[in-house]
Amino acid sequence: MIPMKCEKKSMTENEKKKDYLKGYERAIRQMERSDERIREIRLNKICPTVIMDGMPHTFGGKDLSDYAALMEEEERKYRKARYLRIKRCQEISDKIEQMKNEDEKDVLMYRYIKRMKWEKISDKMGFDVRQIYNIHGKALTHFEL
Repeated sequence: MIPMKCEKKSMTENEKKKDYLKGYERAIRQMERSDERIREIRLNKICPTVIMDGMPHTFGGKDLSDYAALMEEEERKYRKARYLRIKRCQEISDKIEQMKNEDEKDVLMYRYIKRMKWEKISDKMGFDVRQIYNIHGKALTHFEL
């Protein structure tokens, strides 16, 4: 009974570690969406009066300064969020880099930072996939949140 409890606890801890490491990929995807949104905002700054029908329109009949201020605030918000995501990615990379075993570091970097598939990691490192799974399991055990 006791070994099962330890296994369950370890598995829960490993799941937390995986989720933390997957935070890198989530942050990258969020940054990509933010970058796209910033591009949209900038395009709207250049052409704020164009609506889908292609005809020129005014921005609610108001001076464009209100529109420009709104767009500036949106762009600032997305830049701040992007900065926080970059910090999160750097933190995850740094924690992986602090590990002692080079193979374990490589597996975590390839899997969570470079988002490589298991087979590609196996080819790159010269191990069979089963060995990569084993190295990954050990890496999660040694990884510190």
